[in-house]
Amino acid sequence: MTSSVEERIDTYRRLLLEWTAKINLIGPEARRNLDAHIDEALFAGEKLVPRGAVLDFGSGGGLPAIPMAIANPDAHFVLVEADVKKWAFLKQAARACGLQCEVHGDRLEKLAARLAQRHFTLVTSRAVGHPEKWVPLVEPLLAEGGRVALFEGSPEAPVIAGFDLAESIPLPRGEGHTLIVLRKAPRENR
Repeated sequence: MTSSVEERIDTYRRLLLEWTAKINLIGPEARRNLDAHIDEALFAGEKLVPRGAVLDFGSGGGLPAIPMAIANPDAHFVLVEADVKKWAFLKQAARACGLQCEVHGDRLEKLAARLAQRHFTLVTSRAVGHPEKWVPLVEPLLAEGGRVALFEGSPEAPVIAGFDLAESIPLPRGEGHTLIVLRKAPRENR
């Protein structure tokens, strides 16, 4: 990591802990293991190499999106979070870390129409509900060959129509933590 990346990661870590003391941005496990969670996001960024437009939804306290955006400044991150307090934090963290990203305070279902003209190369999400329910919502927003990266607590990949398993990458925290990467199937295969 360059010193600029390290400084911005430190700024993010400090802000996340300050805000978490006031509002529930991350749970007790993530607080105790914050460095491991940040390292996991950076590891995923190295593996995924985000380019172009990247959508992170259910962004919460900014994991994995903020560290990935810091380490991958050429990608344009769009963060979506419905909770107003978390949304406010994400806007503050993006400003403080000097990120050129968008932060939307809305539910994905409502925002999808406004994002319909975008072609995201990557969608990331960490611990957001059942992928079988929400991945079909992002399918129209994905560029051809676009990927969905799921930070999961199990190596089992969900089976979702219109998507193929591209990779299953064990994450550094171990204990079954896995980065499941689905790729939008070519039209002729759907």
